[in-house]
Amino acid sequence: MLNVGIVANEPSGDMLGAALMREILRQRPETRFEGVGGPLMEAQGCRSLAPMERLTVMGLAEVLKHLPELLSIRRRLKRHFLAARPDVFIGVDAPDFNLGLETDLKRAGIPTVHYVSPTVWAWRPGRVKTIRAAADRVLSIFPFETAFLEQHGVDAVYVGHPLADRIPLQPDHEAAVQRLGIGTDHPLIALLPGSRKGEVERLAGPFIGAAQRVLRQRPEVRFVAPFINGATRALFAAELQRQAPDLPVTLMEGQTQDAMLAAEILLTASGTATLEGLLLKRPMVVAYRLSPFTHVILDRFKLVKTPHIAMANLLAGERIAPEFVQDAATPDVLAGALLRLLDDPHGRRAIQQRYQEIHRQLRRNAAERAAETVLKLVRERV
Repeated sequence: MLNVGIVANEPSGDMLGAALMREILRQRPETRFEGVGGPLMEAQGCRSLAPMERLTVMGLAEVLKHLPELLSIRRRLKRHFLAARPDVFIGVDAPDFNLGLETDLKRAGIPTVHYVSPTVWAWRPGRVKTIRAAADRVLSIFPFETAFLEQHGVDAVYVGHPLADRIPLQPDHEAAVQRLGIGTDHPLIALLPGSRKGEVERLAGPFIGAAQRVLRQRPEVRFVAPFINGATRALFAAELQRQAPDLPVTLMEGQTQDAMLAAEILLTASGTATLEGLLLKRPMVVAYRLSPFTHVILDRFKLVKTPHIAMANLLAGERIAPEFVQDAATPDVLAGALLRLLDDPHGRRAIQQRYQEIHRQLRRNAAERAAETVLKLVRERV
C-alpha cells in the first residue's frame, strides 16, 4: 500500500492534482490519497481533511483577513501528516500555504514534492531558499523554470503541462458551438472574469462595461460568461442586473473550455485561463485588478519582476495578448482592444498559429512524467 498526502487549494490545482493522482493510480493501483482537494481530486479517491474552498484566498489583503483560519488548517494538517507519515507528500501549487507545510514534513523525514514551481523567476525571488528547504523535488510545468531553480540548488524536473496533453492541437470550434447550443449566427466573445470571488467582484464591472461598448459599435456580437460555481456566477449576475440587464450574454456553470473554444475572442482575467486560451488557440484580451492594498504593496516594493502578467505572453516571450492591469483595465480600453481583434481576422489567424507552435512545445505527457518522478523519489527513500 502506497500512502500519499496531497494538498491543493484552488480549481487549477484540483485539475493538476487529479491528473497526477490518476496516473499514480495507473502505475500503483493500491495507492491511497488523503489531504485537501476539490471535486476532481475527490473523484480520484482523495479523502478530504478540509474543504478546499477554505484555502482559496488570493491577494495580500484577502490572505490577512483569513490568516488565522489558514494557519489553523495548516497546523491541523501538519499534525495529521506527522502522525500518519505518508510515503510522500505532494503540495500542488499554493506555495504560501504548502511550502511551510512541506518544510515541517521534510524536516520530519517525510519525502516532499512541490508540483508547479512558484513564480520565483517573476517575483519574490528570495523564495527560492524556502523552496529548497521545503521540497525534495519540484515538478515544473513550464520549460523556462528549471534552469533558474537548478542554479539555486533546487532539484527540479520539467514535466510539461497536463492541459497541453489533454487539449488537442487542433481543437474543434464547431463542435464546441454545437455542444453549447448557442448558434453561429453572431460573433461570440467569452467573458472570463476569474475563478475567485475577489477577481469577479473587481472585474465584473469593467468586463460588462466593455461588452456594452463593443455592442454599441458591433450590435451583432453576442457574449458568453462561464463560471466554475454558482457563487461566482451569482456575483457576476448581480452586477449584470445592476449595470446592463439587457446585455445579450449567456451565463453558465461549467463548460468553460467549450465556451472559450466557441468564442472568436476572449476577455479574460490573468491566470490559468490565459494558458487555456493559448492551448485552445483563442486570441484574447487580458485584464487584472488586485485589491488596492495588495497593489500598493506590490508596486511600492517592486515585487513583480516579470514583463507580462499573462502566461500566454510569458510563454510566447512577447505581448501577443494585450494586457491591462489595475486602473488601466477600464471598459473603454478593454472594448477598444476587443474591437481591434474583431476587425483583424488576419491578425487573429497569426495569433492562432503562434499559439499552436507553443502548444507543441508543452506536450510532454505531463501526468505520466510527474507520476514517474514522484514514484522514483519514493523508491529512492525506501
